[in-house]
Amino acid sequence: MTATLDRLDELLERRAEASERYFSAESGRLAVLCRALAERFQRGGRLLAVGGSPQAWSDARHVAVEFVHPVIVGKRALPALAVSPDAARALAGDDDMTISFEPLSVVAGEEWILEPEDDDPFVRQELAETAYHVLWELVHVFFEHRGSSSSGAGSSAFLYPFLDREPQGGDLDAVVEDVQASVLMKADEVSELRARTVSDGRAELLAAASVIRRALDSGGTLLAFGNGGSATDAMDVVADFRAAPQGWPERRALDLTDPAILSAIANDIGPDALYRRQLIAYGRPGDVALALTTSGNSRNVIEGLAEARRRGLETIALVGYDGGRIADEGLAEHVIVTPSEHIPRIQEAQATAYHVLRELVEHGEEGEAR
Repeated sequence: MTATLDRLDELLERRAEASERYFSAESGRLAVLCRALAERFQRGGRLLAVGGSPQAWSDARHVAVEFVHPVIVGKRALPALAVSPDAARALAGDDDMTISFEPLSVVAGEEWILEPEDDDPFVRQELAETAYHVLWELVHVFFEHRGSSSSGAGSSAFLYPFLDREPQGGDLDAVVEDVQASVLMKADEVSELRARTVSDGRAELLAAASVIRRALDSGGTLLAFGNGGSATDAMDVVADFRAAPQGWPERRALDLTDPAILSAIANDIGPDALYRRQLIAYGRPGDVALALTTSGNSRNVIEGLAEARRRGLETIALVGYDGGRIADEGLAEHVIVTPSEHIPRIQEAQATAYHVLRELVEHGEEGEAR
């Protein structure tokens, strides 16, 4: 146990150091890139998010849903598509942009290579997620100052105070400096949140890893689900179990994100049944249900967890805010809380949590004894 706890501390320290190096080096370029993206969006450009590996495909889907369905109140939906490399080549227009992964690269007139330098693919992916989140969040700053929106900072003023300030003489250089400072602030925020999530939740993470390991070793399956960006995180969880970039053995895992199935259930029954219905079809005693939700209150996730428990599955939930109903009412056997109200930061810290969980399944104390 002591060795495992020491390993958790090492994983957190590595992430904090990698984040400090990466964003100290790249915050200025990320700010300038936000400006370049804004200019192309305003000319009618689209962002094509290109997926290759299963992990990269989950990131491409995550980029698309965040840009199209912004969680910042009052911000405009931006055209973004998750596509294959061949589709990107066929679809790309003059003002379109691309973002691809492994390595993280953005093409917006010129190519910006933004891949973090670290030997751990989980660390690289987590830093890349923060990078594309801040691109999505902060591109809106330039829309405000270019007059394409009159919403100002609105309810997000405490996060983006410079949205309510006009640049001197229309010069956007001061805005770029503000955006660069915001990138660094967000990087510091998520580093602290990663540490709190893993440190405060270490007992639950260790217990959850043991549950998953026993289930998989006995022929069970891990079933992962969530909504929006959390659905893409469920895809990433499953990719890491079935095809870990470290070359670990393939594990039985399934994400409940098939768009045809989701749209059929939502249309014919209703969105509350999205995961309950699938767990009726796929869940078996001895399986594990892993739910991801930033609020802890998503009704379809809660109904999915309830169905899983009725069917004898072990249940694990990664939740944000104060844990919501899932934590308050004990709706999953193991609950890991990321204590924040900022959805992008919650998702980034949850990525660390499920990456750590995957590592514990493979190399936790029971795993070391195998």
